[in-house]
Amino acid sequence: MIQFIFLVFLGMTSNSLLAKNVFKTNELMVIDGIASEKIWYQLEWNPINQPIIGPLPDAKDFSGRYKLTWDQNFIYILVEIVDDKLFDGHPIPTDFYWDDDCLEIFIDEDASGGNHQFNFNAFAYHLGLDNQVVDIGEKDRFGNVQFLVLNDHAINRWRRSRTEPSKILWEVALAVYDDQFQSPASGKTNQPVQLKSGKELGLMIAYCDNDGSSTRESFIGSIDIQAVNGDKNRGYIDADVFGQIKLVE
Repeated sequence: MIQFIFLVFLGMTSNSLLAKNVFKTNELMVIDGIASEKIWYQLEWNPINQPIIGPLPDAKDFSGRYKLTWDQNFIYILVEIVDDKLFDGHPIPTDFYWDDDCLEIFIDEDASGGNHQFNFNAFAYHLGLDNQVVDIGEKDRFGNVQFLVLNDHAINRWRRSRTEPSKILWEVALAVYDDQFQSPASGKTNQPVQLKSGKELGLMIAYCDNDGSSTRESFIGSIDIQAVNGDKNRGYIDADVFGQIKLVE
């Protein structure tokens, strides 16, 4: 079965005027946690090193970096994570998934910014260690928050390094959906957008790190978010804090 690699983008500060160029690949990208494609050797790493919740961990506890490419169907993200303790304490994918170790990918299809907490103006995907993909959906008619498993949005796989057990490579092929997306419960068939050169998107990458506590100890991202009343954890609410990328040939 052919799988596709998902790359992660570093992003820029939220007030950046210029989008970061992301170059197209012509290779067949295989999601296997190995990253053997030639494109990965041609791209530079970008750090995931901005504390959002808690302090920035010691490098032996956590460090992260990523690369990014694309074709007409997917944005590909390659993420390298060093994490001395992988923790997955919630077997139900929609149950407190943010308090387990997980990779987060925030994406805004048209880089329009704005609120997306209970709508699909943008997405905040949480990729669990079990490769389940979850985001917050709309509230139901009773006001209850709906949590959605969206595994068809991001094909992903991670693999431990054979020589450095604390290091993993996480590969993802991310399909991009616009703000016309509707919850699967609506019965609508949603189609991802076709990507092309010149398109700009909002993007941020982050990682939840938990070493066995009841909640995550640290939440680290690729963007230096400006705090609102002391709170930097704005990505799941406000797409204005994302960086911007531009797809180029």
